[in-house]
Amino acid sequence: MNKFERQGEVLRLVKERKLTTQADVVEALRESGIDAVQTTVSRDIAQLGLVKVRSEDGRLVYALPGAADLDRMNELAAAMRRWALALVPTGNLVVVTTPPGYAQPLGRAIDAAALADVAGCVAGDDTIFVAAREGVGGAELAEQLRHHLEGET
Repeated sequence: MNKFERQGEVLRLVKERKLTTQADVVEALRESGIDAVQTTVSRDIAQLGLVKVRSEDGRLVYALPGAADLDRMNELAAAMRRWALALVPTGNLVVVTTPPGYAQPLGRAIDAAALADVAGCVAGDDTIFVAAREGVGGAELAEQLRHHLEGET
C-alpha cells in the first residue's frame, strides 16, 4: 500500500468513526488491514490537515479541515519556516528558538493555529515554550510542529 492509499483510508476512517488519538487512528488502520506506526500516522494527519473538533459528547475527535482551518495551517507553516530555528522537546513542552525579536510573532501564529494538542505558548525575545495538552508529550508535539516547519502542512 502506498502513501496515498493509506491517507485515503485515514480520511475514510475519520469521516466514519470518532477517532480521538493517533493511537486510535493506528488501531483503526490495523483493523482495515493497514500496518502503520504512530510517527507515520502523525505525518499523515499533518499532511492531510486534519483538525480536532468537539463531538456531540464533548470529546475532541479528528475531522476534515474547513477552509478557515487550512488558512490557519498555511499561516502557521509560513511562520514556522520563516522564524523557527530549532525545536527541542522536553517533558510536555517544546522549546522553539527563533532569531532575536521573532518569538512573539511565531508564538502568536502557533496560538492562532489553534492546534488541538497545544495548551498554549509563552514567548520571550528568541525563545518560545509551547505547552502540550494533557496526555500529549513534548516529543509528539515537536513532531507535529516539525511537519509545519518542513512545509508538510
